Amino acid sequence: MTKGYIHSLESFGSVDGPGVRYVIFTAGCAMRCQFCHNPDTWKMQSGTLYTADELIEKALRYRSYWGSKGGITVSGGEPLLQMDFLTELFQRAKEEGIHTTLDTSGNPFTKEEPFLKKFKTLMNVTDLVMLDIKQIDDQAHRQLTGCTNQNILEMAEYLSEIEKPVWIRHVLVPGGSDKDEYLYRLRDFIRTLRNVERVEVLPYHTLGVYKWKELGMEYPLEGIDPPSKERVENACRILETDKHGKS
Repeated sequence: MTKGYIHSLESFGSVDGPGVRYVIFTAGCAMRCQFCHNPDTWKMQSGTLYTADELIEKALRYRSYWGSKGGITVSGGEPLLQMDFLTELFQRAKEEGIHTTLDTSGNPFTKEEPFLKKFKTLMNVTDLVMLDIKQIDDQAHRQLTGCTNQNILEMAEYLSEIEKPVWIRHVLVPGGSDKDEYLYRLRDFIRTLRNVERVEVLPYHTLGVYKWKELGMEYPLEGIDPPSKERVENACRILETDKHGKS
């Protein structure tokens, strides 16, 4: 039985998919987002090992709170770095009739094998994908995260092709991803997708800065304040968040 490295667990997640969710945060991430509020998740081996059965057993204790919409969300870190474990976990969840949501940056995605075959198997037991598009411009994305966004956008297009329900999430960073030029480009890209049920604007915040300091790391966005209400509203208007409805 496969084991997964888990950073932490949240019993009553209300912002990680539809309804009330049991949220499993995996350890390990290859991206180095300048605004990351969980840098303590970057190292996979820093997590605690769990089997899929152990996590399902824990989650089921809270099933009565989920109602008709809730279920399990796996976030991170980056869950796709542990795809074999994730697939096993979601397969067990579906055996129990649990709604499954994957919250991912898409960073590990490739159409090369064996990844794509495994990804297809995972998608068969995934009800919803929450895809974080950090920045639409590739060069700016590299500066922000240390990685390209080309395979991430390719993943978004693939999910559209297979008509997998998707929520797009976009962190709004002043002086960066909140520029109108980037927002319009992101909107135009989202319009090419057939499967987007919702677009969420997540205002940049500084709540995780202390973690950088605890880890002895310099915080890259020191001095940048969260976006104003006006800039958040501007982003919501351009990205047509209301058009995709609320849940």
